Amino acid sequence: MKLDIKLHKEDLPDDLVLSDNIAVDCEFMGLNVERDNLCLVQISTGNHDAHIIQLNRETYKAPNLKKILENKKINKIFHYARADLLFIKKYLKSNVENINCTKIMSKLARSYSDKHGLKDLIKEFTGNDINKSLQSSDFGGDLSEKQLQYCARDVIYLHEIYRCLNKILVREKRDQLYDEAIKFVHCRVNLDLASFTSDIWSH
Repeated sequence: MKLDIKLHKEDLPDDLVLSDNIAVDCEFMGLNVERDNLCLVQISTGNHDAHIIQLNRETYKAPNLKKILENKKINKIFHYARADLLFIKKYLKSNVENINCTKIMSKLARSYSDKHGLKDLIKEFTGNDINKSLQSSDFGGDLSEKQLQYCARDVIYLHEIYRCLNKILVREKRDQLYDEAIKFVHCRVNLDLASFTSDIWSH
């Protein structure tokens, strides 16, 4: 598969037009939001394309990107939205609107499996076996071609996965349960920012 990958410095171009249904992913320096910076945001329209924004980590000024993320008319598909939204809120000072999360969808739809990672979903629904070895690489400096390819493959399959999972949710009559669950994501992010990382519903 030939991918159309574009690397943008600091922000998306002023004249870039995207669809109203995009996939979004982020790369960080680590998983500790207080210590590890947000480095990249990847966006795909689902047409084998990836726009990779290498953020300015001194200013985090990206008005064009923030405008898209905050647009309520644009559907944003994440995988494990909790982590991405946490870093976006912390570093871009942005609340992402109109979100979907394929990890939450998978946990509700695929009760026949205990594997809900992106690699597993890509394999099941697209037949592609992606290499996740670069997941822990350094995204804070100059990016190699392999890193760009890795970042692109984290978003180009999300549209198809979303469609497949949604069909299962509707078929199994769990779509309303998902709609209720996804509403909690912003609250979960706020709890993470307030250091309540454990399950507050547990005994």
